[in-house]
Amino acid sequence: MSDTTSTTQPGTTEVSLPVPPTPPARTYGPVTRTDFVRYQGASGDMNPIHHDEVFARAAGFPSPFSVGMWQASLLGTFATDWLGGPNVRDFRIRFLAQVWPGDTLTLEGVPLRTYVLDGEDGREGRVDVELTCRRQTGDTAVTVWATFVLP
Repeated sequence: MSDTTSTTQPGTTEVSLPVPPTPPARTYGPVTRTDFVRYQGASGDMNPIHHDEVFARAAGFPSPFSVGMWQASLLGTFATDWLGGPNVRDFRIRFLAQVWPGDTLTLEGVPLRTYVLDGEDGREGRVDVELTCRRQTGDTAVTVWATFVLP
């Protein structure tokens, strides 16, 4: 560990800690309506706006669009492949743009800060990361902020 740089909240001290190397961007697509339906079936969210052409058009959309949680799940997998599933401590999601059939998605992540948390079980190194899912247009579809325990 390096020197303390600042204290952010009681029991939390920002320090420079080693973080596993950031993985390269991951690309999915072009995505299909079948991708959306598979996620819908697994999640139990069968809203027809995500798979039924007539329903989506009647609601004013050009076609069905993805369930936003599908993109969030892609980012979750990206992050846990990088930092480990058992190490997740927080996962916050912001949905920003719809994803359509034919889109190509790019997933990326960056560490924002590292710190040590003083808890019941002693001191624990943590990293806050920001994850993004962007469409080929450059629009950010989903942003996630997550906290992981550092191994």
